[in-house]
Amino acid sequence: MNAHGSFIWYELLTGDAGRAKAFYDSVCGWNIDAEPAPGGMDYRMINAEGGQAGGVMQLNADMVAGGAKPTWLGYLGVDDVDASVAAVVAEGGQVHLPAFDIPGVGRLAMVTDPQGVPFYVMRGAVDATSTAYQRMGFGHVSWNELLAPDDAAALAFYAKLFNIEKVGGMPMGEMGEYSFIANGDSKGEAVGAVMKAPPGAPTGWGFYFRVPDITAAQAKVEAGGGTVVQGPMEVPGGEWVINIVDPEGVTCGLVSPGKSG
Repeated sequence: MNAHGSFIWYELLTGDAGRAKAFYDSVCGWNIDAEPAPGGMDYRMINAEGGQAGGVMQLNADMVAGGAKPTWLGYLGVDDVDASVAAVVAEGGQVHLPAFDIPGVGRLAMVTDPQGVPFYVMRGAVDATSTAYQRMGFGHVSWNELLAPDDAAALAFYAKLFNIEKVGGMPMGEMGEYSFIANGDSKGEAVGAVMKAPPGAPTGWGFYFRVPDITAAQAKVEAGGGTVVQGPMEVPGGEWVINIVDPEGVTCGLVSPGKSG
């Protein structure tokens, strides 16, 4: 199973699952289930090379009335959901969805950190190992990036509760430091970063999906009704990234090992 504090799942909340499938299947090379799984909620699996990469949840009227909006959310695997929720609250976070069980899936809860950033905590029903995060796997999240109002406080919170530790950093001038983070699964290898949110930028966890070629991905984003808001830009190590907004206004990133053209 995955170590406590590792990213084990990613979830797109959407108002139009069919539209999301058309866009992300093209851009990320996915095959999102065309029909929802049996049950009360419209939930569809994201099928990618090397296994499932996450899920898509269709927002219903009650969810929207409760304030839910289209977004990407991450799940942190934990040893004990209830203990983790209590620890989050003790540190100044909040509970948005109290802990509950899904038979055959596991126990989970939605919380926010002390700076209001939402995420799930989950313990699977079986001791299987998630492969939703794959640093080099096409179609999978390759990088987890947190933009926080107070990056030092965020680093301290996630280290204390989830064993997400800083493993170096890169100076960004007036923007501060881009702090690389590792977790129990990665054994010292960076799985993402934390940085102070630039003025006017939204705060929260952002996820970069790996694609073969950033130029081709940009064309697919634009053809599918999305927008590239930053990039393509080369990052240290030679990879290329773009930040995008999907047709519903949801932000995420794409990363590739190279760039054509």
